[in-house]
Amino acid sequence: MVSPKAINLEKLSTYECGFEPFDSTKKTFDLHFFVIGVLFLIFDLEIVFLFPWAVNLVSIGLFGFWTMIFFILVLTIGFVYEWNRGTLEWTFNTNV
Repeated sequence: MVSPKAINLEKLSTYECGFEPFDSTKKTFDLHFFVIGVLFLIFDLEIVFLFPWAVNLVSIGLFGFWTMIFFILVLTIGFVYEWNRGTLEWTFNTNV
């Protein structure tokens, strides 16, 4: 009512890439792919913390060393837990 609605065929199209989709867009999608992606991000971010720690290892002292060892230990426990639950397997077991 307040602003005019101009119909634009480009915005109403399914995709703006120039071709029609191959299949229906309403198909179910496997959520396990996203679980693997999130786990990859969590464990990949460990590298973001490990690199500065390795570069400045001499200047941070023993407190920084043991703090990072504790951080790596917590991530390792999380990784082993996810591995034991079978989350990292592509053939996902729904009985877990």
